[in-house]
Order: sequence, then structure tokens, then C-alpha cells
Amino acid sequence: MKLLNTTVIACALSFIGGTVAHAADTPATAAPAQVTPAGDGTTLKQVRDRGYLICGAGGSTVGFSAPDQKGEWQGLDVDTCRAIAIAVLGDKSKARFVPLNGQQRLTALQTGQIDVLPRTTSWTLRRDANGINFTYPNYYEYDAFMVRRDLGIKETKEMTGASICVQTGSTNEVTVADLSRKFKLDLKPVVFDNVAASRQAFFSGRCDALMTDASALASVRASQAQKPDDYIIFPASGNSEALTPSVRHGDEQWFDIVKYAIQATIAAEDMGITQANVDQMLKSDDPRIARFLGVEAGNGKALGLDERWAYNIVKQLGNYGEIYERTVGMNSPLKLERGMNRLYRNGGLMYPYVFN
Repeated sequence: MKLLNTTVIACALSFIGGTVAHAADTPATAAPAQVTPAGDGTTLKQVRDRGYLICGAGGSTVGFSAPDQKGEWQGLDVDTCRAIAIAVLGDKSKARFVPLNGQQRLTALQTGQIDVLPRTTSWTLRRDANGINFTYPNYYEYDAFMVRRDLGIKETKEMTGASICVQTGSTNEVTVADLSRKFKLDLKPVVFDNVAASRQAFFSGRCDALMTDASALASVRASQAQKPDDYIIFPASGNSEALTPSVRHGDEQWFDIVKYAIQATIAAEDMGITQANVDQMLKSDDPRIARFLGVEAGNGKALGLDERWAYNIVKQLGNYGEIYERTVGMNSPLKLERGMNRLYRNGGLMYPYVFN
């Protein structure tokens, strides 16, 4: 049941004019860019000719994708985009960000308005089969509810008749319907066209619960709740999801570049390469490290990149663990445990590819 439908907030992306927010711009200040769809293996050339990479962004998810108080973009998804910019252009500042809501994000990618979509998007079969290539997860997540603590609700089965604030175009709409039917809860979805409206409605008392990814709820609670301790977060369905950057179908070289740019941060952590020791590691006698850092040539040529592309990523951003901790982990306001996002050898799901 659709109880509310808000007007989609205008964002920095115009599908007619094509506007793009600079790395240091807020969503309200965007710079124009001419973008054409790339489905014939030309994305790398277009990015290099243009001189910067265009990424879809969330815009208001602190820890993942949001401008800070200085208007500079910060977050795990933002640094994922910067890693790709470093691989292709050698400079993390060559990444620019377009705020997109749930409805706009896939269309923007499919039509060539952005080069890559690292914005909190779940890898699903129907999305994958509809013109999208998912690369490699940069965050594993589970869906959750946030409710006021004084409601006394601690699990999904206790939510009979509850109204749920949810964003249209998200997998959460389907999950609410599935949970309602499975447990006979008569849940009442209150659907919004953008994230900001759904959050505002929840905190103003329009809904009993807010549903989205657990990490996003932690971000919302930390950044928007007047009294964060007044709210609790608990798993909704018990299902986990892989939040995965994606590219368009039809450009295999670009697909490989984005995939391995993400993988480079994970492989670096697995090999013990950090932002602080990466220069020292250039002298390593470990053949894997020599190939990874480009001391031994071959990986760069295979992807059409500079041989030091992986070295540059670690030098400018650090490895996955370092990026995680400063954006969403213990060195961030969210203080999220690594959990599923630990390396595979530490009990997590982050598994490095072979770089040779």
C-alpha cells in the first residue's frame, strides 16, 4: 500500500544536460560535463580524454557517500571511486561525484551519464540481467529495521501492523512485502522517492520503523538522531546482501579495470601492504608483491594501465582495512565492526584475486 509519494528531489545530475559534482563540491554546486554512453569498449578512452572519472553517489549516507562540512566527498564508496580514478588517471582527485537516488542510479549508469556506480547497490539477479555488470563487493551487509527504543520491539515478528518508511526503487520494498506475507504481519509500507524524505518522515513520527541496510541505519542514527540512544537497530529478514559497484554491459576492458581496482585494496591488505610501508614493499623479494606493485611488468599492460597502478592506489588511499576503518570502522563516527567484511582468512568474505 502506497501511503505517500514525494516529489523526487532535483540532484546534481541532469539527464538532459549532464551535470557532475566535483570532488570538492556539495550536491548543490555542480559543474557541467558532456557524457555519451559507452557500450563498445570505449569507456577507458572517454575517461582519459575527459580527464576525470564520473561516479554515482548517495549524497547523504555518512560513512559511505556524503560531502563533509567542507563540501568534500567522503566515505567507503567515495574511496572506491577514487581507487578507480587512481588506476586510470593516477590521481585520486580526478574523481567526481553525482548524487543519485534509488530510482535514478541504474538508469544513470545504463545511459552513460556516469562511468561507474559504487553507490550502495545490492547485487541482484534482475539488475545483473538488465544491462548491469556487477564487479566485486566492497561491502557485505544485511537489511535491518530501526525503531524507537520505547516501542519495546526487538525483532521482526513483533512488528504486526507497523508502518515502515522505505525508499522506492530499493530491494527493501520487496523485503517488506515478503516479510509481511511470510509472518502475516500486515506491514504498511510508506514509500518515498528519496532517502532524505524517508529519514525525515521516520524521525518526525510518520512511520514506526525505517528500513534499509544496517550500516546506513547506523549512519542515520549517528548523524541525524537528536538522541541516538533512543533508537535500536535489529536484523529484518536475516538475509545478507553484497553491496557491489557496477558498470554497463558491453565494455569488458572497463569491467576488468573496475573489478581489479577494487580488488587491489583487498589484495594489498592480504599481503600486508599498507599506505605506510608500500614504498618499502617495492624492494620485497616476494614475487607476488613485485608483480602486484608493478616492479615486475605485466599486470598494467594486461589492463591497459600504468604498471604502477596498484602501487598508486595503496600509496594514495591505503589498503581495504585502512579505508574501512577510517570511513565506517572504529576510526569513524559509525564504529562498525568488520564482521563479514573481514579478510577471508580472518573469517570474513573479502577474498583477494590472483594478480598475475
